[in-house]
Amino acid sequence: MDAEHQIKANPKLRKSRREPGGWKSMPYILGNETFERLASMGLLANFMVYLRKVYHMDQVSATSLMGLWTGVTNFLPLLGAFLSDAYAGRYWTIAVASFFSFLGMTSMTLTAWLPQLHPPTCSGANCEGPTASQLGFLVMSLCLVSIGSAGIRPCSIPFGVDQFDPTTDKGRKGIASFYNWYYATFSVVLVFTLTIVVYIQDSVSWVLGYGIPTVLMFCSIVLFFMGTHVYVFIKPEGSIFTGLAQVAVAAYKKRHLELPSLDDRTAFYDPPLEPGSVVLSKLPLTNQFSFLNKAAIVVEKELNPDGTRINKWNLSSIQQVEELKCLVRVGPIWVTGILSLTPIIQQATFSISQALQMDRHMGPNFQMPPASIIVISFLTITFFIPLYDQFLVPAFRKFTHHPNGITELQRMAIGIIFAVLSMIVAGIVEKERRNRANGPNGGSIMSVFWLTPQFFLMGLCEAFNIIGQIEFFNKEFPEHMRTMGNAFSSCSIALSSYVNTAMVLIVHRTTGSGGAHGKPDWLANDLNKGRLDYFYYVVAATAFFNFFFFIYCAKNYHYKGKVSDSHQDLELVIASDKKLDV
Repeated sequence: MDAEHQIKANPKLRKSRREPGGWKSMPYILGNETFERLASMGLLANFMVYLRKVYHMDQVSATSLMGLWTGVTNFLPLLGAFLSDAYAGRYWTIAVASFFSFLGMTSMTLTAWLPQLHPPTCSGANCEGPTASQLGFLVMSLCLVSIGSAGIRPCSIPFGVDQFDPTTDKGRKGIASFYNWYYATFSVVLVFTLTIVVYIQDSVSWVLGYGIPTVLMFCSIVLFFMGTHVYVFIKPEGSIFTGLAQVAVAAYKKRHLELPSLDDRTAFYDPPLEPGSVVLSKLPLTNQFSFLNKAAIVVEKELNPDGTRINKWNLSSIQQVEELKCLVRVGPIWVTGILSLTPIIQQATFSISQALQMDRHMGPNFQMPPASIIVISFLTITFFIPLYDQFLVPAFRKFTHHPNGITELQRMAIGIIFAVLSMIVAGIVEKERRNRANGPNGGSIMSVFWLTPQFFLMGLCEAFNIIGQIEFFNKEFPEHMRTMGNAFSSCSIALSSYVNTAMVLIVHRTTGSGGAHGKPDWLANDLNKGRLDYFYYVVAATAFFNFFFFIYCAKNYHYKGKVSDSHQDLELVIASDKKLDV
């Protein structure tokens, strides 16, 4: 029985819910998210250049620091999601986290403003690096920004979804439109950040370039609180991990019991939904990971006269069992997502280093900031998504008969292919750039727009892979675990940053030690003396082998809420994925 029929059968369930804020709350939520993204992306977009020009870090050190910080920033949302769902609620999590983001941005502005907080200005080859105290203040500022992102990122999408009633057609359409607006505003923010804000940072002033995002972060806080009177507030229902742990403990205690048939529903504990519960639809009991089903077997003296459980650590509901299965099911898909996102990390690191050594002139009097080249990727996303929705989805639908044209898993697979192609093209362009490097100070006569193909392909990768991951995790997690599901996407980016950092250090130490034997360091500080194209090929090969691992996991994935027809749906996924094989 779906949520709409359950509410019709139980009117108390509808009365316990407040009328959703709907689109009345969207200007405040999307406005807050837009300004927060402007602030955080204003810091991240040109951070590689900031570390090299202002803090005089070498390429490997700057890449490692940026990778570690990006990883922490995208991993902490898992903790923020837990605190939100279990104790604080999404509203207060966003509110408190916004203040931390503002403090972090203010501190970052101070690192550019106060001479005591950064190394002295230098234009030579042997510049003085940061002191321990200067580096410590920089790391503290980054930590504050990360804490802010930990609360805002996992809660922004679920909090927006909370404003609509998913039990009505109007509410479901509103949720679908919200996702579109969310992606649209995100793309616009990135384009603005990678052009205007980056130009100000690179050509006008780092103080002003960081000061503007700081002011925008303050505006996001004001805008968020202005919408308090129209928001829908979903109360936290306690730690979801406690319920998951209870399933594991109960299943272990009953491991010796014989498993009844799924048709014998009286043998399993399946209470009705409680009025006012965040959970709108119950999950059916499935055969997958059937050993966990033993946690829901009712034995003698486990129920009170009113049908409630005597001990939650001895007996779990079918809903709890299936929620744990949801978490276990997405695990392999989540792991493959880590390696599939590694090529995307290159956009903000070595690709910027390439742009620094290329001709960035647009006319005789204007030189484009190196970080602005990334805008090609996000312009691709901005223009491709409407084309995808209007033309590609209907075309795919004719062949697959799937309402979305293709499944989220198929969408992610296509993204991995584009990631591999992007790295191969990046390696070819880098080899040509290095061979033609003959300008002053190791510069290259090649135009920076030779990087366009790799960024275009990477934009397609993000349009398929990252958006596919976000939709996949949000759909495959139960309603009250959506914040956690949204955090899983950030965790994929976090661990991919760590994997990238590990690959950089391994390659640098392995190839760098061969300098005495006449072999170049692949990741030399001077790209014209290195072999960055080889590193790109290593990343492409890693993503290529990960593609086959992903296909294997996708073939064996069972969608949430599917029982008898799950294998039929999988066959459709497999057949379509095989068409994408190269």
